[in-house]
Amino acid sequence: MKGQALWALAGAVFLLLVWELASRVYGAGLILPGPLPVIFSFAALVQTPRFHAALWHSFLRVLGSIAIAVPLGIAAGIAAGLDRRLHSFLKPLFSVVSATPVISVILIAFLFLGSGRTPVFTAFLMIFPVMAATTIEGVKSADPKLKELFAAFRMSRRETLKYLYVPSIAPFILGGLRSSLSLCWKVVVAAEVLVQPLRSLGAGMQQARAHLQAPELFAWTMATVFAAAFCQGILSLALTLGPKAGRAGGTRGGAG
Repeated sequence: MKGQALWALAGAVFLLLVWELASRVYGAGLILPGPLPVIFSFAALVQTPRFHAALWHSFLRVLGSIAIAVPLGIAAGIAAGLDRRLHSFLKPLFSVVSATPVISVILIAFLFLGSGRTPVFTAFLMIFPVMAATTIEGVKSADPKLKELFAAFRMSRRETLKYLYVPSIAPFILGGLRSSLSLCWKVVVAAEVLVQPLRSLGAGMQQARAHLQAPELFAWTMATVFAAAFCQGILSLALTLGPKAGRAGGTRGGAG
């Protein structure tokens, strides 16, 4: 672990050196500022109430998108995985969503939903097929021999779902959730840049660009990266500690 941390630190230092070198070679701090001006701008930005409000509202949009898309995607994936007809019925929807450019979705949604709801809807539309597809793969990965065994013992649909399919789809759902969280931040902020809702990270980026404040633009971008990384870290920690807590509870229950 210590060696991996050192290599990660070395990689970060290397990226900063490349960034500084590119800034000096380009020779135009107005367009490509170096790391130090961006860090100073970031330090000043995070102390402002405007930044706090923008970060909070962007986080709420990400959270809202995840809260809607993940349960619906899992439910649709389980249903489609168990019913080939439903899977065929949903295939055109998944294909259209996958092939449609995100920018087009944002602009069309803006016509109907306005600036406040467009980022949430766009992120939902991008995440829903991902969660559904990963869940379908999880259903298909269930052991065929176990399926025959459950059928032979005439287990109910509820028991079959709980004891056969849920353990099969759980790893797929967790993997899809990790991918969806990072994708959600990207889509939400991209939509905010275009439609500029009040109090959003994307609007902060757009305003900094309009005023030719390159260090501030990079600072807003840095804040988005940190926020997404923080959420990913919290999710990974929760997924790591969850099984450990379950095993510890089971051990205490067995000892009792």
